Amino acid sequence: MKLLTLNCHSWQEEQQLEKLDILAQTIAERDYDIIALQEVSQLTDAEPDGPFKKGHFGLELLKRLKAAGRNNDQMHWAFCHYGYDIYEEGVAILTRLPIVETDSFFISQSLDPDHWKTRAVPKVTVQYGEKLIDVFSCHLGWWGDEEEPYEHQVRQLMAQKHPDRLSFFMGDFNNHAGLSSEGYDLLQENGLVDTYLLADEKDSGVTVFGTIAGWEGNDQPLRIDYIFASEALKVRSSRVIFNGDHYPVVSDHFGVEVDIEM
Repeated sequence: MKLLTLNCHSWQEEQQLEKLDILAQTIAERDYDIIALQEVSQLTDAEPDGPFKKGHFGLELLKRLKAAGRNNDQMHWAFCHYGYDIYEEGVAILTRLPIVETDSFFISQSLDPDHWKTRAVPKVTVQYGEKLIDVFSCHLGWWGDEEEPYEHQVRQLMAQKHPDRLSFFMGDFNNHAGLSSEGYDLLQENGLVDTYLLADEKDSGVTVFGTIAGWEGNDQPLRIDYIFASEALKVRSSRVIFNGDHYPVVSDHFGVEVDIEM
């Protein structure tokens, strides 16, 4: 099974359409089963297009995937909050696997879409062979935020974990693995297993360099984007992608891909 997570910084990138094309072509080429995306936006005043609106980043990606020969992908998207005064920003899961069930839920204390810290998580249950697997696309806040405590968000997220089903928690967790006794450790203390640590082959894992939104003034490489599993698995490889070395940069975050033996 091949998984990808990417904070795609949608509609905020220079040469955005070119980068969207690169993302679609790479998904088709790398043949991912499940794709988790964060910062997936649509214009608030756009015309309806089914359950979404025209120009929705995820819809545009699906169109390009279909043109590339991937015809079975479906998307589940959760709206989080308004952004930059003109966008509805959310979080998405794309998969070509059969979807058995979908859900979404808030992990932030705020439920107000006008508040930029409001966070929602989409969940899909997919069929993989004889197995049901839960997948979550996550975009969490920051450690030390008194208004929206990270501990609360993790508790809300873990409350949705099925006790007897393999789950993947994929996304931008906004906490650096290099900092002890903070969010990364808290996630592991709650039973999540970092597939990067399990991988037979891995690189640096770094997904952010320098200053980006939410990490102003940062001057160190960060590993803040992860693919966690609810149990230890055989992971063949974990690689950073869209970092300029392994495919072109398409966002202010790099992506993470893992290949898991199921």
